[in-house]
Amino acid sequence: MAIDRVPALKRCRALGLEPAVIGRSKESKRKIVRTNRKVSEYGLQLKEKQKAKFIYGVLEKQFRGYYNKAKKMQGVTGENLLGLLERRLDNVVFRLGLANTRRQARQLVRHGHFAVNGKRVDIPSALVSEGDVITVAEKSQGSAFFKELKESSNALSAPAWLQADQANLTGTVTRFPNREEIDVPVNEQAIVELYSK
Repeated sequence: MAIDRVPALKRCRALGLEPAVIGRSKESKRKIVRTNRKVSEYGLQLKEKQKAKFIYGVLEKQFRGYYNKAKKMQGVTGENLLGLLERRLDNVVFRLGLANTRRQARQLVRHGHFAVNGKRVDIPSALVSEGDVITVAEKSQGSAFFKELKESSNALSAPAWLQADQANLTGTVTRFPNREEIDVPVNEQAIVELYSK
């Protein structure tokens, strides 16, 4: 299995992203601004694709598969692509506030700490559907991480398309997200133009 091991802050700096987008609170110490380089249209499109892949933690082959699936769906291809990426189980766990970063959410899902509709799921790329209930598995609720999360006074901050219940460490997918609710700084139209060449 291929793993992306590039340091997160270094990648954020290269792509021009704030570390808060991926859930990091750190700031990069080095600020390098290159103003004299002219970037081609292809370069801009490639950077947007790399941003989306990095934010959601998806490698090229899987990202291409999401694009092909989004192209076959009804509606705008770029919005469908971001909608599919938002519906990944690791992203939903992150959005529900059950993990600090998407990478941590991916690892928690991979280790089998979550159940969807009562069935344990350990595949981070599993797509959730409307009405799905994501819960912390019974065996995992006794772990120190989830006890601390349950007792923390911070209310789980979930977007409008998700409903979070902090007392039970559960969340429900009420509907699919639309583009206005996806706060990722990516120009999805540039990604579509890149793949349609």
